[in-house]
Amino acid sequence: MPTNDVRTLLHTAVPTAVAGAVAVAISAGVAGGKGAIGAAVGTLVVILFMGIGIVVLQRTAKSLPHLFQAMGLMLYTAQILLLFIFVAAFKDTTLFNPKAFAITIVATTVVWVAAQARAYMKAKILYVDPDAAKGEKPEKTGSST
Repeated sequence: MPTNDVRTLLHTAVPTAVAGAVAVAISAGVAGGKGAIGAAVGTLVVILFMGIGIVVLQRTAKSLPHLFQAMGLMLYTAQILLLFIFVAAFKDTTLFNPKAFAITIVATTVVWVAAQARAYMKAKILYVDPDAAKGEKPEKTGSST
């Protein structure tokens, strides 16, 4: 994985993990041990889903740049739907507190998206290839008339 991608992943995963730790502490205080477990599971689910999504999106950008925007929209839609399915699937569980789980998923998803937007705004990614100017000139540019 290129350095920009790793940096982006770290700049999104770390704030999400911090928000998850805060959610675990709050859930432990409000709902006890089951609340803490629910918040921890919710945080792990968000980091896993969103982390896999960013890796898939970066690989798509490298190999199929013309599909980047469409793939990004489809990926975010799929991630939100999968998170909704997770919340719906575990709404009646006794393993952990489902309210803490659901609230943590929503909160950490918002933190992830905000951190990802900030990471992309702060990234110094070239949109013009400087090596292309040094290389060979294209054979034809523009109209032949």
